[in-house]
Amino acid sequence: MRTYFSERHRLHFPQAELFGGQFVTPFERPSRVEYILNRLGERGFAKPVDPGPVDLAPVQRIHDAGFLAFLQSAWEEWKAAGFSGEVMPASYPARRMQARCPNHIDGKVGYYALALETAMTSGTWEAALSSCASAQAAQRAVAAGERAAFALCRPPGHHAASDMYGGYCFLNNVAIAAEMFRQNGAARVAVLDVDFHHGNGTQDIFYERGDVFFASLHGQPEDAFPYFLGYADETGAGDGEGATANYPMAPGTPYSVWCEALDDAIARIRGFGAEALVVSLGVDAFKDDPISFFKLQSDDFTDCGRRIEKLGLPTLFCMEGGYAIEAVGINTVNVLEGFLGA
Repeated sequence: MRTYFSERHRLHFPQAELFGGQFVTPFERPSRVEYILNRLGERGFAKPVDPGPVDLAPVQRIHDAGFLAFLQSAWEEWKAAGFSGEVMPASYPARRMQARCPNHIDGKVGYYALALETAMTSGTWEAALSSCASAQAAQRAVAAGERAAFALCRPPGHHAASDMYGGYCFLNNVAIAAEMFRQNGAARVAVLDVDFHHGNGTQDIFYERGDVFFASLHGQPEDAFPYFLGYADETGAGDGEGATANYPMAPGTPYSVWCEALDDAIARIRGFGAEALVVSLGVDAFKDDPISFFKLQSDDFTDCGRRIEKLGLPTLFCMEGGYAIEAVGINTVNVLEGFLGA
């Protein structure tokens, strides 16, 4: 299994995240990638391949044009307004307010943000593009006949909606890759999100589409970010009715319960008739993750990979979350090795 990865991810490294009422070093940081790269090398995986430039055409099919223009210009507009810190929202269009995009950058940030923990820096846009390029390169490899590929994406993507960023995400890598599979001729594609946090952005993008099935295993929204999406009764709308499956689970959920949800999601994907699979590979369901509350052990991730392989589909893994830094490499590679039968 080839890994696609760009060193340009390092251009995105905000110095602060608002957590628990104080500013802390972001949980989503460049060192996460180093642990994964080191583990890949230790386990004999081939050296990662640079993805090359991003193809903006599929990005533009998934994301709103105004949103993309905002991401590209936000840093320069922020500085031109006289702000000295990193780009962070200060206000939002809350209930009963107008959802109109302001002209001033301070208002634009709040309009396009879905959470205020995610800051932007001078290199965020380029890093997001490089992350997306990794997903695209991996998708092309699978579409060309590879059994599976791993896109070591950073920043992650599954919280990014068609016109919103947050949860450390700017471009929705898995949605873009799924759309590329569709454009390459796959009649139906599935996205399986095993990250602890609900893939709200991916759900938002495909909610009214019947050609992409979305399944997410996550902490119940009553207790876990992103809080306002991911309930079990969200099953799709219009042409997409029945093509969304949410598996919200309670604090302390062990693998014995979690894997039942995984098996059900796999059965739903099989019944859907998917011709390709994109996996949002977050490993923050791990028992020691600092911002999650499931109880998976490292060995459980290996079994997770084995179960996903039983679908027998061309499979693209895109990296999402996982913030127990010293274990993130082990847990990520365990999924890949489980899938490969190693």
